[in-house]
Amino acid sequence: MKKAVGIRFKPAGKVYDFDSGAFVLNRGDHVIVETEQGLGLGVVVVPPVPYDQSAANQLGKPLKKVFRLASQEDFLQKEKNTGTEKQAHTYCLSCIRELELKMNLFNVESSFDASKLTFFFTSEGRVDFRQLVKMLVKKFGVRVEMRQVGIRNQAKMCGGIGRCGREICCSAFIEKFGPVSIRMAKEQGLSLNPTKISGQCGRLMCCLTFENEMYKKIKEKFPKVGKAVKTKNGKGKVIRHNAIHNCISIRLEDGQEIEARIDEIIT
Repeated sequence: MKKAVGIRFKPAGKVYDFDSGAFVLNRGDHVIVETEQGLGLGVVVVPPVPYDQSAANQLGKPLKKVFRLASQEDFLQKEKNTGTEKQAHTYCLSCIRELELKMNLFNVESSFDASKLTFFFTSEGRVDFRQLVKMLVKKFGVRVEMRQVGIRNQAKMCGGIGRCGREICCSAFIEKFGPVSIRMAKEQGLSLNPTKISGQCGRLMCCLTFENEMYKKIKEKFPKVGKAVKTKNGKGKVIRHNAIHNCISIRLEDGQEIEARIDEIIT
């Protein structure tokens, strides 16, 4: 029975399945694998598990194999690539200023065999970077790819600290971006001030999605805002929900505002 192992190439990046072959692998092992771009250095994040080869073939291409365990020379190659990436980033920035291109370069990645450099940038519109590519190819003598990405992808690749004081979620563990709507902020009773519900990327914070379903479940038993209710203090209307404390704010007929727990509402 063949076994599939989950390999990740970047922190919080997508996990790809590979055929582990005869290798005995554990979580955290570094391996060299065959990819469409050539050999790549990855880390095991999902230990080998048996899989049906015929089923894998039906879903698409057969799984590529783990080539070998990473050696000291591979780590030295990775370190060398990192130096090349820094040099390429600095040179590309100078070229962008020289050509007066309206683009924001934020990251450079080298293929493991150093045969290709990928430059990641953001821009408000289309950029004619043909002259820039010629300058980069002449300087480094390798294949060059310019990749324009969204602002959320930039935040994921660059990382940072969120308003919660922890590493931003997209850089720490989110593999794929999901939809985030302003309705989620309303559901949680948050301030709709854009500066308070937006992340470093300027978009709505991804963490709004984490507790959204729980908020909706808790509030199923809450009377809707605007509904008339009775309390021990008299009649009034619901004006706010506080799901965290399991209570609601009520404006009484005399104009007074009170907070009451759900079990204190008189039905």
